[in-house]
Amino acid sequence: MRRTDERHVNVTVRVFASYADALGADRATVTVPDPATVGSVRAAIAALSPKLPPRPIIAVNEEYATDDVAISPGDEVAVIPPVAGG
Repeated sequence: MRRTDERHVNVTVRVFASYADALGADRATVTVPDPATVGSVRAAIAALSPKLPPRPIIAVNEEYATDDVAISPGDEVAVIPPVAGG
């Protein structure tokens, strides 16, 4: 149940590879608490489908970002699946 005084924002994220395959699109919009952070977007993306790989890399404005990084309106957010190989 949401508190009536709690604010939320919609964040559009670009998704790639297995994330795009699982979601059937190259973009997704998630609703997260305001202020938005990479961590809140990561949790919202994970909730979209049980088929998504765990612990994606998140980039904000083309730079890798940790969970505590704030997301501002107009930021470009990208979800990149973990990469294996050598």
